Amino acid sequence: MSEHARPRAIPRILLIEDDADIIYLIRFMLERQGYTVDPRTDGRDALDALPGCVPDLILSDVMLPYIDGLELVRRFREQPGWEHLPMVMLTARANETDIVRAFDAGADDYIVKPFQPDELLARVKRFLRRAPA
Repeated sequence: MSEHARPRAIPRILLIEDDADIIYLIRFMLERQGYTVDPRTDGRDALDALPGCVPDLILSDVMLPYIDGLELVRRFREQPGWEHLPMVMLTARANETDIVRAFDAGADDYIVKPFQPDELLARVKRFLRRAPA
């Protein structure tokens, strides 16, 4: 490695999901790929994580306790420096109105449950490749 090359930090993913089985699946899959996963089970807990958590990508359910995923996306977009942070909604809501509302709130992508793990992983990789070093 040249003296000017820096090792790239391990990408950190903030996962906001209230279903323990889905957290387990996603965390297992992403950590196996070398990512760090910070799981949160509700919107309030995710907001409380903000000061200490600067993720490279956010995966969030829409239907969450206390603060829903759409409101979280709006609040995350208000954070200085988070304007371009990739935010992916992962939800069982599959109708067009919900999808449009998510994009209007600031989401970058929308994945409907049940999802294919390989598709989720491919989308995560795509967003992380585009992230600034």
